[in-house]
Amino acid sequence: MALSLNLPTASGSLAPYALRGTAPVRPEASVKFNRIAYSAAHVVADPLAAVDPWLQAAVDWDATIAYRRHLFSLGLGVAEAMDTAQRGMGLDWPTSLELIRRSLDAAKDVPGALVASGCGTDHLNIDDVKSVDDVIRGYEEQMAAIEALGGKLIVMASRALARVAKSPADYERVYDRILSQAKQPVVLHWLGDMFDPALAGYWGSKDVDAAMDTALAVIAAHPHKVDGIKISLLDKDKEIAMRRRLPAGVRMYTGDDFNYAELIAGDGFGGEPTHGKSDALLGIFDAIAPAASAALGALAQGNTEKFHAILGPTVPLSRHIFAAPTRFYKTGVVFMAWLNGHQTHFTMVGGQQSTRSLQHFAELFRLADAANLLEQPELAVQRMKTLLALHGVEG
Repeated sequence: MALSLNLPTASGSLAPYALRGTAPVRPEASVKFNRIAYSAAHVVADPLAAVDPWLQAAVDWDATIAYRRHLFSLGLGVAEAMDTAQRGMGLDWPTSLELIRRSLDAAKDVPGALVASGCGTDHLNIDDVKSVDDVIRGYEEQMAAIEALGGKLIVMASRALARVAKSPADYERVYDRILSQAKQPVVLHWLGDMFDPALAGYWGSKDVDAAMDTALAVIAAHPHKVDGIKISLLDKDKEIAMRRRLPAGVRMYTGDDFNYAELIAGDGFGGEPTHGKSDALLGIFDAIAPAASAALGALAQGNTEKFHAILGPTVPLSRHIFAAPTRFYKTGVVFMAWLNGHQTHFTMVGGQQSTRSLQHFAELFRLADAANLLEQPELAVQRMKTLLALHGVEG
């Protein structure tokens, strides 16, 4: 007999819902991917810590690192201390650096495990940042700390730079300084203002094409210091256009949580392998890790049809998790981890479990079931009923 429960509907009423999904597909352990795939991983809050959640970050380190080991076991890399981990949105720099250290240590136990770590300027008091030089010093401080641990850098977009830069030349100056000093090739990070309104006009222009020209000029000036660029604009055509203009060997890491399946599959354009496909650095891979791994394995074996059959059903779920206000997507990612038994509670750094409605969670539950992503259906139903009861829905 199918598992069932009553879920809120768009009209505000309740309706019976019976699970219809199948068991999540499991990847073949021996398959090597032909795309680099990073999952931007979330942190697990410590619900027992005596802190004020809006003001202080308390992390359950054991559960947080256990989840990274889970991602490694699926062949996925970890993009550490990014916005999925609530970086700059509850997770401060000292805690982020400790997270990076622990993640790098965990990776040493896993042959071939990939970790790249967010390097930003979020430790600066933004009201004290008066010049581009202040931004450079901020980047250099975090850069030195991460590289001292042996870490690879993801140079994150800077709210401070967006605030003080007066022209594209200011961006070129900052990135020229950072890239010229980097010990190994970095991943650049272009996060759209739908993810963080403070980043509006990044690269010196609100016109995306003009901003792209500046970013490409920065990369062209240092092609051997740039492993790739992650763009999160939720616009597949802009990503493809930029991908085709990257210098030879520089990768496009899709951050498009709406269109990732087709962008990773690629269109085979051009003579450069990196011009015809995207690699991945995605927050949604945290929530759909088993499916992402199995799909990437199928793609590596040349089975594009299977790749889309596995990954395609996850796209509606991702679009729902990343629906506007997109900056609240982390709540859906953590909710999925709770449903699937990867953590024992649904609390978040910054108290952000409160940023989505019960209707949002109900639709997320239905879409996760449709995408065959409920790893333990009985547990998922039990936990969904717990959330419903907390909102006054019994039975």
